Amino acid sequence: MTESLKKTPLYDVHVALGGKMVPFAGFHMPVQYPAGITAEHQAVRTRAGLFDVSHMGEFFLRGPQALDLIQKLTVNDASRLAVGQVQYSAMCLPEGGIIDDLLVYRGTDYWMLVVNASNKDKDLAWVLRHAGQFDVTVEDRSDDTALLALQGPEAAAILQPLTKTPLEELGYYRFGEGVVAGVEAIISRTGYTGEDGFELYVSPESAEPLWQALMEAGRDRGLMPAGLGCRDSLRLEMGYALYGNDLDEEHTPLESGLAWITKLQKGDFIGREALLRQKEEGIRRRLVGFRLTERGFPRHGYPVVADGAEVGVVTSGVVSPTLGEGIGMAWVPASLAEEDTPLGIRIRDKVVAARVTKPPFYRGGSIRRS
Repeated sequence: MTESLKKTPLYDVHVALGGKMVPFAGFHMPVQYPAGITAEHQAVRTRAGLFDVSHMGEFFLRGPQALDLIQKLTVNDASRLAVGQVQYSAMCLPEGGIIDDLLVYRGTDYWMLVVNASNKDKDLAWVLRHAGQFDVTVEDRSDDTALLALQGPEAAAILQPLTKTPLEELGYYRFGEGVVAGVEAIISRTGYTGEDGFELYVSPESAEPLWQALMEAGRDRGLMPAGLGCRDSLRLEMGYALYGNDLDEEHTPLESGLAWITKLQKGDFIGREALLRQKEEGIRRRLVGFRLTERGFPRHGYPVVADGAEVGVVTSGVVSPTLGEGIGMAWVPASLAEEDTPLGIRIRDKVVAARVTKPPFYRGGSIRRS
């Protein structure tokens, strides 16, 4: 099986750094480095961490009806985007289930969709299936794009000496095109950690020189390489959903806590009728955050208990390195979704007390929302 796994352009760098490589979304990916997940997590929260996320998928759309196609495919309103702006969105089945969550970028003469690696082939087939109705070209640039994520309160200070692009003018969920350490890049002020940071889209051959330049620039600011393990604990502290764990085709955006990106009044899009019907009939189940009030380690798949009966399931869980408490996300009946509702998480043979908690669990991040 491992023979069929892909390698990112930074594979040799991870191995040289002692990265523990694991299969993830069809790639060899580093789950952690010798310092360990907790140290990497703390580096991102207090200084900076550098991630390889080159496994993500990137589709470029061009043509006079590119926006029309995106409006049909996604639940958010991409017409609100200015050039240089990024939007979080999702694609749904006609029945309302989530095909994937994604980022939509509006460039000067193109649109870019950034999708989850595990869903890339499925997503591309879905986009192409509907593209034929529009005057648009769709190009899958996933294999031609490497992606580095520099995250943490020191990210801007590390990156700025390497580029002439004025980062101070680049607001949250904004992007520009420039040169970083001699490498052409899309510089995006986005991330998945709750901290200030940048995602840098470059050519595969530019990935290793850029990685080395960033690590050198960040040496005196405590920059560490960071793997999938702390990426997961960081995103969970923020309550950011992960497709395949928290989001899937069996649940809609309205159930999944994504009503805020679902613009039912924007006009027609795939899944809209089902979502309107669900909203009218009432949401029966919800994805909620929870915090353990006793010691325990909640994990994906653990049962959720209320009044002695199993009522749901944990979708993601971790002991928060920052808070020192068990936190997670779970599916529960809508009647149990209110803040502070008592729940139990069955961890092996014991039911550990928990309470519904509205994310983010960690509120001290350095995100610049200007």
